[in-house]
Formats: sequence, C-alpha cells, structure tokens
Amino acid sequence: MNNLFFYLGLGTLFTHELDAIGNHEWRVIPILQSLPELVAMNTFILLHIPLYAVLVALVANTNVQLRERSRLGVSIFLIVHALLHLWFRNDVSYEFTSTMSNILIFGGAIFGALYLAISYKDSRQV
Repeated sequence: MNNLFFYLGLGTLFTHELDAIGNHEWRVIPILQSLPELVAMNTFILLHIPLYAVLVALVANTNVQLRERSRLGVSIFLIVHALLHLWFRNDVSYEFTSTMSNILIFGGAIFGALYLAISYKDSRQV
C-alpha cells in the first residue's frame, strides 16, 4: 500500500508539471520570471528533462537504501511544494486556481504525507 501512495504522489507531481505549463509557472519562479517569456518557458520545460531523469533513477534505484531515502525525499518535497504554492497564491502571476490544479498540488502533498506516515509506522515495527 505504501508504494501505491508514493507512486500516486509522484504521478500527481509529474501531472502537475504538465498543468504548470498551461498556468505559466515560470512567471512565479524568481530565477525565471526575469527572463523573456519564451526563454523562461523553454528553460522551464527543458529543465524538467534532467529533473525527471534523476528522480526516476533515484526512486527506482536497485540500491534499496538510496531508493528508500529518495522516496522519502520526494514525499517530503510534495508537502513542501504544496506549502510553496500556498506561499505564492497571492502573487499576481499565480494562475493555479482551478480545481484540477489544486487536486494535483494538494493531492500530491496528501499522498506524500501518507507515504511518510506509513514508512514511519513500518520503521517502528522493525
């Protein structure tokens, strides 16, 4: 069950990044917002190639310790990511107002929290 929560959380993160293109997320990211629109958008999109490659390599690694630590890190990030969205929600460039956007952002945080809670419970039983 724990792996299911992790993969659902990862799935919401990846799907959120698709949604982020339609919501111009680069306009809210401090480093990218100062760039010309097309450059910022293309940079945002292209940076996701190595990001996804590294994430998948880490969370599917054959080294059990690295894989588990990576999954814990991603799950923590899902919660921090939702908090960042709360932080930026009043920014004039913030466009993540649809129900779907919020399901992806905060659903990911819920799955991350569930994964962390079950992982903690499992580690206490060993």
